[in-house]
Amino acid sequence: MTLLAYWQHSLSPFVPHLQFTENIGVRWYGLAYVLGFVGGAWFFQRSAKAGRSLLAADKAWDFIVVLVAGVMIGGRLGSFVFYHLGDLLHDPLSLFRVWEGGMASHGGFIGLAIALWWYARRQRLPFLHLTDLTVAIGPLGLMLGRIANFINGELWGKPADVPWAVLFPQSPWPLVPRHPSQLYEAALEGALLLACTQACFWRSTFVRRHPGRLTGVFLVGYALVRIFCELFREPDAELILGLSRGTFYSVFMLLAGIAWLLVVRRNPPVVIKSPAALSSTARSCATGHRNDMKA
Repeated sequence: MTLLAYWQHSLSPFVPHLQFTENIGVRWYGLAYVLGFVGGAWFFQRSAKAGRSLLAADKAWDFIVVLVAGVMIGGRLGSFVFYHLGDLLHDPLSLFRVWEGGMASHGGFIGLAIALWWYARRQRLPFLHLTDLTVAIGPLGLMLGRIANFINGELWGKPADVPWAVLFPQSPWPLVPRHPSQLYEAALEGALLLACTQACFWRSTFVRRHPGRLTGVFLVGYALVRIFCELFREPDAELILGLSRGTFYSVFMLLAGIAWLLVVRRNPPVVIKSPAALSSTARSCATGHRNDMKA
């Protein structure tokens, strides 16, 4: 099969009609982050109104601001520490040239965890409950981010001869068809994990009776699908012990997820009632009391 039989990537990283200069405009990658955080705020508000969250609905956007800071700072630092430490040591100012790209999902997770810990202490909310809320909707952002990676023509896959292989002009020469691994990750790290976490959140007692368990399930699930997807993705840094860095870091994430599940499993079951649920109970009790008085 010749190269002409494959689709050549030619998508612009900018949203149509919103590119102002060669390097300035509204990028799909940035829009993906915005949509992910907006979706997160909507979910936090909905879960609070449904009586499944200790985070009040009017605190959703405050919480989102904290998550944004954690993900952006952690993801940016992680991209250099985990993948391009030499570049950072040689040119420290490259850390601030965000228009050149560079975010690492594992670094984003670390930054997110720190932000959650800080917010939980400040608002006096259970840390494990907040982590469960976050991972229930987190895969949405992962899915949108991977789709943006594909639009940008970055983080391409390994050479392939499958019918759906893509020619990425920015990939190393010679130009060969490659797996669209970004879309594999969007489907597995994003859509599949989102379906699983949402099902656990709404159709199980994980969050209300077993705080932290959903977080452990997410950590294990993400690590497994990331390791699988790395089989099709071209390594974007030197290997570690013969493994791509994404696989190497995911192994530690898998072990952390298993350890997390073992620890939270020892915690006795609890019943978490949201402020909305408590108010509803109080109103019911008050109504019943008045009815008793009338009788």
